[in-house]
Amino acid sequence: MTRQLRSLAACVVLSLLFVPPARAQESIPSTFGHALKFTVLDPTTYAAPALYYDATLRDWNTSQLFFRNGFVERNPRFTLSGLPGDTPLSYGAGRVQIAKDAFAVLGVSAVHNFSSQLLQQSLQARYPEHRKLIAVLGWTERIGVASLMSYRIAGPHYTQWRRNQELAAQLSLR
Repeated sequence: MTRQLRSLAACVVLSLLFVPPARAQESIPSTFGHALKFTVLDPTTYAAPALYYDATLRDWNTSQLFFRNGFVERNPRFTLSGLPGDTPLSYGAGRVQIAKDAFAVLGVSAVHNFSSQLLQQSLQARYPEHRKLIAVLGWTERIGVASLMSYRIAGPHYTQWRRNQELAAQLSLR
């Protein structure tokens, strides 16, 4: 658990380090273009998909040992029939499924950050005297959502990865 907290803290710190500086004379072609630009440049857009991919791949890699020894897959997304407790997908097919899922998470994260950027711009236009406060609240919200999303989708896979390692050691599987 402490490793997860350290990883989460590192993501938050890195996100804060890459806050783009405000420029008074910056010329932005449109609200849409500005929101799109900052969504693409925002590290919180990529935190949850990256952690999901890493956690799920670790879980998948450590599960292979069990599959070779006759165990079945409980996650229906990684079985041939789509039912829990069945024959697992091949290693390569599992990696493809993980990549597809990570891109789906990226899509959700990007849509969230884009809408957050649009709302932030709208509030800053309406309350120009509070631009900095609104920007800080926007960053706080995006970091909070990325952290929660990462914890919810990657956390169980990190836990299963550790369990797989411990069980393999206990059973002396090779």
